[in-house]
Amino acid sequence: MLLALEGIAGAGKSTLRDRLLAEAHAEGIPLGHVGQFSWLSHSATRTLVRLRAGHAGDPEEAIEATRRDLALHARFNIAPALSDGPVLADRLTLSTACLLALLQRQPVDKYVEHLAEQTRARPQLTVLLTTDPGTCHARVAQRATARRFTEHPEAAVQLADLYVDAASAWKKTTGLPVLEHPCATPADLDVLANACMEHLRAAGGRTSPTTEASR
Repeated sequence: MLLALEGIAGAGKSTLRDRLLAEAHAEGIPLGHVGQFSWLSHSATRTLVRLRAGHAGDPEEAIEATRRDLALHARFNIAPALSDGPVLADRLTLSTACLLALLQRQPVDKYVEHLAEQTRARPQLTVLLTTDPGTCHARVAQRATARRFTEHPEAAVQLADLYVDAASAWKKTTGLPVLEHPCATPADLDVLANACMEHLRAAGGRTSPTTEASR
């Protein structure tokens, strides 16, 4: 099972990721972990670095680079990891689609559709953390690292809306579930962790998911 965590900076992805890795380890579930990109193509990496820095560049080059990197990620990182057990992706397709849509000022749907063509990189469950951008900004402001352009308040608000649109496009394109829930409180974290763990256990044949994330 491939499970992807999505959302703007400060939404709680790292907190949820660490919680899931710890709980899975405690239960003997061999949960692997991958990031958003493969970084296996020099030419694609150059384009991805520019995109992450806020430089839109050529639209066709951008989409081709992201598609190439995702294909490599699926083949050389995700597939081998899945052979050992379930895999948790800290950002994946939706984050890339939203970044492209933000920079190119285009509807996010078409980017979701392009990237969803890489079926081997489709998560069986996507978790979108819909934490309020104001809360996210307060969290990001406490970090010691320099701010990326996507972490500035105006861009974060735009991205939050794009993620909601991307989730709808993903469900329509793939028919796969997206669990949309904030991660603003300890109770939110419990809800999210319990839902994800239920799916991870089910992937190992231990039980059947009954949360709304499976609908």
